[in-house]
Amino acid sequence: MESDLQRSVSLRASRRAERNNTQLQTKDAEGGFFSPGRFSQDYATKIIWKMGFIRLFLVGGILWMLLILIVLLFHVWSCQSSLGFFSAICKRDSKVFAVSDTMGLVPKPLHRCPIPLADDPDKIVIPKRRTPDNVVQSLSYITDDEGANNGSQSRPLFGGHQSWLQRQESFNLKSTMKVHCGFNRHGGAEMASKDIKYVEKCRFVVASGIFDGYDLPHQPSNISQRSQKLFCFLMVVDEVSIDFMKKSATVRKDNDGGQWVGIWRLILLKQPPYDEPRRNGKVPKILTHRLFPQAQYSIWIDGKMELIVDPLLVLERYLWREKHTFAIAQHKHHHSIYEEADANKRRKRYARPLIDHQMKIYLYEGMEPWSPKKKTISDVPEGAIVIREHTTLNNLFSCLWFNEVNLFTPRDQLSFGYVVYRLGGLFKFLMFPNCEYNSLFVLHPHTREHSSKVEWVKSLDEFKGNNSGLRESRGGFGLWTPYPGNLDLVVLPPVARTSKSG
Repeated sequence: MESDLQRSVSLRASRRAERNNTQLQTKDAEGGFFSPGRFSQDYATKIIWKMGFIRLFLVGGILWMLLILIVLLFHVWSCQSSLGFFSAICKRDSKVFAVSDTMGLVPKPLHRCPIPLADDPDKIVIPKRRTPDNVVQSLSYITDDEGANNGSQSRPLFGGHQSWLQRQESFNLKSTMKVHCGFNRHGGAEMASKDIKYVEKCRFVVASGIFDGYDLPHQPSNISQRSQKLFCFLMVVDEVSIDFMKKSATVRKDNDGGQWVGIWRLILLKQPPYDEPRRNGKVPKILTHRLFPQAQYSIWIDGKMELIVDPLLVLERYLWREKHTFAIAQHKHHHSIYEEADANKRRKRYARPLIDHQMKIYLYEGMEPWSPKKKTISDVPEGAIVIREHTTLNNLFSCLWFNEVNLFTPRDQLSFGYVVYRLGGLFKFLMFPNCEYNSLFVLHPHTREHSSKVEWVKSLDEFKGNNSGLRESRGGFGLWTPYPGNLDLVVLPPVARTSKSG
C-alpha cells in the first residue's frame, strides 16, 4: 500500500511537470503574453468589436427613423383616407391622435395660426337683442316664377326668371324690398314636414350640406355641452347622398322619423333644384335664412370639413366681440375676382368662356380689380365657412349673392365681392385672416372627385348643335340671356399669377 501511494504521488508530480513544460514551450513559441504578436491580435479584435458596435448603432438608428417615418405617413394617410375607420383615428379627442401628438408625429400646418378665442363657452354672454336693422327694415321674397309660362320653360324654376331690370333694381336699397331669393313654388328643394317642424325650434344653427354623395358627415370635435344643447347641427342632403350614407355610415332614426348621423340631423331636400351638384350646394350655404327661417345665428361649413372649435366660441370671436353681424375669411392667394376667375379657368372649375362672360359683365358694370386703395381687405373670400347673424340686411345680401350664382356660374367666390361693390359700402362685414380660417377645421378629401362636362368646354361653339345639352337646364340663364349692354369692347384686365398654388 505504501509503495503504491508513493508511486501515485510521483506519477502525478511528473505529469504536472510535463504540463508546465508544455505550457512554457507554447508561450515561448508565441512570444509570451506581452509579445508584439499577442498585442496586435487583441487590438485587431477590439477594432472589429468597435466597428461592429458602430454599424449596429447606425443600422438601429436608420431602422428607428424609418419606423417613425412609416408611422407618420400612416397617420397622414389615415387622416385623409375616405375610409371611416382610418379617418376616425385622427379625431383630436382620440387616443391615437393624443399619443401621436405627444410623440411629435402630428404635422403642424404652416398655414394655421392661433385664434384669440374666449376661454370657456359656459361663460360667454349671449346678446339678448338682435342687431337693429337701420338700412332695410322689411324684406319679402318673390315666390312665383312669372317667366315659367313664357314659352321658354315648361315648369317653374327654383331661382325664377329674374330679368336684367329686376336685377338692377334689387341693388337699390330701400327700407322695404321684395326680391328674388330662390324657393319659387314648384321649383324644387322641398323639405319633409317632419324636418320643417324640427328646424322651427332652431335659433342657433351649424349648417352643412352634401350632394350627389361626394362626402360623408364629419363629426365636430371640442363641442361643449352647452353648445350641444343650444345649437342645431343640420346637414342638408339629397337622395343620392342619404343612400350613400346608409351604405357607408350609421344612419339612425328617432321616434319622429328624423334621420341622424352622429350629432348631425339630416335634412332631405326633395327634387334638387339644379342639374349641377355644386349649384345645389349653394342653396343651404347661401340661403340658410330661407331654409331655417327661425334661426337667429348660423355657421355654415362645407361638407368636407370637420369643425374643431366650439360654435359658441366662433360666434363670440367673430360676431359679438366687435359687434359684427357677418364674417367670412380672406382668400389665401387672391384679392381680385379677376385673379380668382383666372384660377378657375386654369383648374377647369367651369366653362372658360362662361366665366369670361360673367367677368365682362362685372367689369362693364364698374367692378374694378382689387387694389390697396379699396376699403375692403379683399374682394375674394374663402367661402367654406360663413358666420352670420340673420339680420334683414344680411338676408338681403345673401339673396343678392345667391341670385348671381343662379344667373351665372356656381363659383360663388366670383360674385361675393361684386355684390359688396353694388351695395356701395352699406353692407358691413368682417373678413378675418386666412390662417385663422384654417384653424377652425380639419379638411377631409371628397369621397370622389366632382365631374361635369361643362367644366371642360373651351369655346361657345361647343354648346351649339348636338352639344346644346351641355347647357344647364335650370341655372345659369344670365349667361345665355342677351345682356342689355355692349360687351364686345370689354377687355378683361391682365392677371399676374401671384402663387403657384393659386
